[in-house]
Parts: sequence; structure tokens; C-alpha cells
Amino acid sequence: MSFTTKFTENELEALTEKSIIPRFAFFPGGLVGLAALAWAWPSDSMGWTVFWTLFTAYNLFCWTSCFHETAHQTLCGSATLSIWLGRILGTAMFTPYTVYRESHIRHHAYLNKPTDWELWPYSDPKASLTFRRIFVWLDLFLGLFTAPLIYGRTYFHKDSPIKNPAIRRAIAWEYVGMVAIWGAVLAVTAYYGSWMGLLTVWFVPHWIAGIFQNGRKFTEHLGMSSYDPLKGTRTVIANNPVSRLCTYLNFDIFVHGPHHRHPRVAHDQLIAKMEGYFDEHGRESFPVYPTYLQATWSMLPNMWRTPGVGVNADGELPDLEQSPEIENFVADVTTEVVEYGREAVSPAS
Repeated sequence: MSFTTKFTENELEALTEKSIIPRFAFFPGGLVGLAALAWAWPSDSMGWTVFWTLFTAYNLFCWTSCFHETAHQTLCGSATLSIWLGRILGTAMFTPYTVYRESHIRHHAYLNKPTDWELWPYSDPKASLTFRRIFVWLDLFLGLFTAPLIYGRTYFHKDSPIKNPAIRRAIAWEYVGMVAIWGAVLAVTAYYGSWMGLLTVWFVPHWIAGIFQNGRKFTEHLGMSSYDPLKGTRTVIANNPVSRLCTYLNFDIFVHGPHHRHPRVAHDQLIAKMEGYFDEHGRESFPVYPTYLQATWSMLPNMWRTPGVGVNADGELPDLEQSPEIENFVADVTTEVVEYGREAVSPAS
């Protein structure tokens, strides 16, 4: 098991050559929003407070997409930059970088299967329908708390798939660092009696960003029964300027199917990958939507009917023994995992 993603020379060249700086507009945007809330600029009226709260929350949501890219180490050609930026973002989001990365590797390898820890409890056949119907709403509106819980399960659970001592030690130290930093923040806040300021400036925008993030998770996954990356996720290829801008600022994560099939591919190549599959198999073969609203509308009935994926979405029980043990992101999930040992859908050029 490795702390770094192993890329081919061509994959690494694509990561090195692409431009990412314009996509980082959400970083200064988020800082501007936080500062505006902290200093009540230009006034402390309800209208401005609501505006800056929502503005900041969306920028923080984009931070979560950046966190996702750091886990894949596809931001650029530097794994070191991804790791340390990921640790900073993970600390801010109460989720250690390495535990997120380990969970996410398995999310790609075992999409919608019971061993997809990241989609617990929706992927877990032992989780009752009643429990999932309750938890899905807690997960949506309290993602600030449920996300660290879900990722933490991957590490703390008695059946944790994370066995490597070095990986577990790194996660433990990241938890120690996170507790120390937030302990210091809370101590300073208590000393100055600035609880309302911390709530207003950080926790409320972070809470709303959690709703955006888990809403995205549900839109792309909830109700999907297939274990194939292209058919077991909802993909959005935007057809309007607003959706394209949102896709751009979130590192094309909305183009979710090809990202799941090719988790090492540079994000600016994902649409081309999907177009290749369209040419081979037809657009109607895949759950692809022109707007995020349409994808969300397709997902919504699953919020109360059958909040689940895979087996819990009426899928067949997968043959868990068929997949090899995956310890890193692979080049093509379908050929290396889903169809392990069998003929797979030919990759797009």
C-alpha cells in the first residue's frame, strides 16, 4: 500500500501540462467571504449576511472538490503538494487526509458494493431500510458531522480494511494534529468569548457546504444498482454556462462516470473519455444528464423510497471474491476490478 498514486508517464505528463490556477478562484473567493463575514462588510444587515454566508459556503464546497483531487493526487504532477494541501483541507473539514484517501480508493474499486465504505450505510445490505431512510436525511442536513463519521468508520471499525501499520500510524497522527489544532482554535475562542463569531464565520458556512457536498454525493450515487463505473453513477455533461462554470470550479467531478472508471486520468480529459464511450455504445447506454438539476431530479425519489446503492437499490449481490485486493487507484476500474478475469467493455480512445 502506498501513500502516493502510481501514474504512467503519459498520465503524469497530462497532469503536469494542464493548467489548474484558474480553477483555484474558489480559494481567494472563500477567504474573501470569510473576511466579509468576520468584519460584517459592507454592513451587518441580514441581506449581506445571507449573501456572504451562501457565497462562502459554495466556495467551501469547491474546497471539498479540491480535497477530492488531492486524494487522487491529480491536481498536478506533485504528489507532495497534494498530500500537504490535502492534510490542510482535511483538518479544516474534520477528516484526516489519509483516511479519506484510503476510503476513496476502495470507493472506486468496489463502487456500490458492500465493501464500498464511503457509501455506508447505503451500500451495506445489513443496514435496514428504516435506518437508511432516517440516516439519509441526517446525512443531507448534518453532513458536517456525518461525513467525518463515515470516513472515520473506515479506520476505527473492528473490520477496518486498512491493515498496513504505516498507513494506520499516519492516520493516527493526522487525527492527533486535527484535535490539537481545533483544540487550540476552541481554546482561543473561549478565551476571547468569540463563540458567535466562530459560529457565524466558519461553522454555518461549513454546515451549508456539507449540504451541498452530500447533495452532490446523493445525486451521483443514490439509487444506482450497477457495479459498472459508467452505469453505476450519474454523469453530468453541462449544456449551459452556469453548469459549465460550476463543473470547472469543481475539477470536473460532475463528469462522474468516466472519473470512476479512470481515477488516474486528468480531470480535463473526462468529457473526451465520455464522448468516446458515446461513439462506441451510444449516449442512451449511460445515465448522462445535460444539467445537474435533471440528475438531481432523477435521484430525488430514492431519498424516501429506497435510499441505497447496489444490493440496496435492487442490484444483484456481487461476487466479492472476484475482485482483487486494491491498494491504490487503478488505471481502468472496469478492466482491472469489475471485470477482473473477464472480457470488459473496450476502453474509449
